[in-house]
Amino acid sequence: MNRRRLIASGAAGAAGAATLATPNLASAQPRIRWRCPGSFPKSLDTLYGTQEYIAKRVSEMTDGAFQIQVFGPGELVPALQVLDAVGAGNVECGFTSGYYYLGKDPSLAIVTCLPFGLSSRQHWAWLTHGGGRDLYAEVYRDQGVVGIPAGNTAAQMGGWFRKEIKSLDDLKGLKFRIAGFGGNVLSKLGVIAQQIGGPDIYPALERGVIDAAEWVGPYDDEKLGFNRVAQYYYYPGWWEYSPSIDLMVNAKAHDELPAQYRAVLQAACSEGWHWMAARYDVLNPAAIRRLIASGTQLRAFPREVMQACYRASQEFYAEVGAQNPRFKRIHEKWDAFRIEQTQWLRVAEDSLGNFLAVATAPR
Repeated sequence: MNRRRLIASGAAGAAGAATLATPNLASAQPRIRWRCPGSFPKSLDTLYGTQEYIAKRVSEMTDGAFQIQVFGPGELVPALQVLDAVGAGNVECGFTSGYYYLGKDPSLAIVTCLPFGLSSRQHWAWLTHGGGRDLYAEVYRDQGVVGIPAGNTAAQMGGWFRKEIKSLDDLKGLKFRIAGFGGNVLSKLGVIAQQIGGPDIYPALERGVIDAAEWVGPYDDEKLGFNRVAQYYYYPGWWEYSPSIDLMVNAKAHDELPAQYRAVLQAACSEGWHWMAARYDVLNPAAIRRLIASGTQLRAFPREVMQACYRASQEFYAEVGAQNPRFKRIHEKWDAFRIEQTQWLRVAEDSLGNFLAVATAPR
């Protein structure tokens, strides 16, 4: 027998067996195409970029069998109507924040974040191990969607102002673009709160339709050019310590997905949540240095303003809870978690501080 022929034949057989043993996911699973409008401008490579990142990861993990086509605001759906379109089944999913729709149910504000709330680390713990997602599932069910945590900006800034805020009196009559419950809280202090979609903020601020606007943080705010139409940049963004963004999926479309695809979607969204937060942590420091170098005046909100805002937020939560039992129930669980986490992190940070003091002490 020809030894070389035998070896070649054996190698070919082994290669064929290997080919047969390797599953082709794209052909083994149904091919699915979804559309995903979002609420965030396409010019923002971290907010909108996370929407693209999730779609890319879903495709990669299914060998191209599950494709999600992403759209910016206004291309399929207006920026602040994404939840409506998904719930009605006009599109299969959307990338947006629950607090844009709190007029439907105030509990949707807790889905995203609350003033004087959780850090991004605490927020992820609340969602994944603190019972948060189970509570939110109930809220989203009424809207015909399944909400999957898919992004987080981490700590935000307090926004851009045409004039300095030196006291509580400076808030009275101020026309301020702000999302979520922050606007309700500031309204108690005389602010005229307005919710405006991301693409429309700059022209409103430029034309004087509003006196101030908040968005996210230095990197995005610089891209949107707010520093060109307002001089004073305030911190902290106490109403948004760690706003969570969701991939909202039409409930029927979600239930019809193969189990493997649902798992892929969850994994891709979890990646997206952390990808966004980490990217902002990297990009914001350099952006704020550029803004200050170009003439931006960085300011901290005065202590009396912060104290008044905190008191107003607690009053507001009590008022909403008195009218909405579900909000009250979810908020009480959220607040108990917040207090417990704050106490623990204080201990952990003190321990770290003591460790560093010992480690760096002269010998």
